[in-house]
Amino acid sequence: MKNYRKTMYMMTIPAVILFFVFHTFPFLQGVFYSFTNWNGLNKTFDMVGFKNYLNLFKDSNVLSSYLFTFKFAIISTILVNIISLLVAIGLNSRIKFKNFFRAIYFLPNVLGTLIVGYIFNYFFANVLPTWGTTLQVPFLENNILGSVELAWIGIIIVAVWQGCAMNIILYLSGLQTVPEELYEASAIDGANMWQNFWKITFPSIAPFFTINMVLSLKNFLQVFDQIIALTGGGPAKSTESIAFLIYNGGFKGGEMAYQSANSVVYFIVITGISLFQLRILQRREGDDA
Repeated sequence: MKNYRKTMYMMTIPAVILFFVFHTFPFLQGVFYSFTNWNGLNKTFDMVGFKNYLNLFKDSNVLSSYLFTFKFAIISTILVNIISLLVAIGLNSRIKFKNFFRAIYFLPNVLGTLIVGYIFNYFFANVLPTWGTTLQVPFLENNILGSVELAWIGIIIVAVWQGCAMNIILYLSGLQTVPEELYEASAIDGANMWQNFWKITFPSIAPFFTINMVLSLKNFLQVFDQIIALTGGGPAKSTESIAFLIYNGGFKGGEMAYQSANSVVYFIVITGISLFQLRILQRREGDDA
């Protein structure tokens, strides 16, 4: 038994070292630099205390990026989970070619986010306007990614399309754990489809709903690749997410220390939201049980 434990500890040591070197240590470095005026290039810097953190709350670009990111994340999370649950329920029913459709719906998760973004960029900029001109639909004739008011919708379409893939698989896994006897008993009692969903299906898959909601919101709050591929933060910074602002300002704008402070605040916000979600949704699971 002692040798077994020793072997297990020895197997985890490389993973722990790699995690510390490539995750924990850079994070601690970022926290340290957030209290300096380092520009990312010079070897010398001065300690400035909480100056960077105070300036964040006065920066209109930072505030607007937070507003955009939260709007994008909340809408995308709701749409992804509604669509994924509906599709999963449909795939879980007795339909032909069920496995084929499962593979098709999971395909977007296999593709790289940047590749998907560039493909949709071409679609929005060239294919859709051509269709709009041919079909004489004025709304489709213009590239929505070039509109300050509509660019965020294009990003949501891409993010939701790709984000549904994994959620559908998780919901399918949850639906397969629901005993068929419960539906047979409810049919005897005369329950309709809507009552079956709220009284049997949803309470049974509540843990899967919690996982999907937490992971979806966390991932969408960190939206970056779609921004890079579709809009580059434009037009007029209307689609500049927090992650994109940190990257753009830190690596291109010489604001490494300032954006390190932004990253620390961003980390605290995401962690706080995730923990709050878990607490609320798990409490609901207990109520449903």
